[in-house]
Amino acid sequence: MGRVTDERIVGTPHGEARILAHRARRPVATLALGHGAGAGIESGDLAALAARLPKQDINVFLIEQPWRRAGRKLAPAPKVLDEAWIAIIGQLRIRTPLVIGGRSAGARVACRTASSLGASGVLAMAFPLHAPGKPEKSRVDELQAAGLPTLTEMAVVPDADHSFKVPKRAELDQQETYDLLVEAVFEWVSREVSG
Repeated sequence: MGRVTDERIVGTPHGEARILAHRARRPVATLALGHGAGAGIESGDLAALAARLPKQDINVFLIEQPWRRAGRKLAPAPKVLDEAWIAIIGQLRIRTPLVIGGRSAGARVACRTASSLGASGVLAMAFPLHAPGKPEKSRVDELQAAGLPTLTEMAVVPDADHSFKVPKRAELDQQETYDLLVEAVFEWVSREVSG
C-alpha cells in the first residue's frame, strides 16, 4: 500500500471509524473510499488505488466503518452505514474536489450519500446490482440515485471476480488487472475534476 501520511480515528454516531490518508504532493482531487461487507480497507483493489493514485496527484482516503473497526463480522443496516459515512466524510480535511466511492457495499453507501455530501462524483467499484442470490431485487435505482457523475463505465476486467481477483490462467495476471483498474479510475477522476 502507498505511504500513509495520516491515520486518524474519528467519532461517528455508531462508534469509532478509521481514516488512512494517502496524500499526493500536489493534489488535484481527493478520493474517499469505503470497503465492502466482506473485506476491509486492506482489499487488493483499494490497496492498489492507495498505492498508485497519490503519485498521480490524487489523494486517497481509505475509510474503515465503525462496525469493521470494532471487529464485527456483519455490517449493520444501510441507514447506520450511511449515518457513519456522513459523519466521517464531514471530518475530512481537504481542499480539492471530492469524489466518494468504494467497493461493493461501500459503493452503495457512496451512491446513497453523494449528493448530500457535495461530492463531485461517485466511484462505484464492484457495485452489487442485486442482493446475493436474488436477481429479481435490482439495486439499479440506488446506483442511479447518486445524482452525480458515477463511474459505471468501468473498463471490462477480463476474468475478474467481484473482488477483481483473477484465476492463474486469466488473460491478465493479478498485477495487470489492478493496473487496468487504477488506470480507469485515474482517467475518470481526472476528467471529472477538470471538466
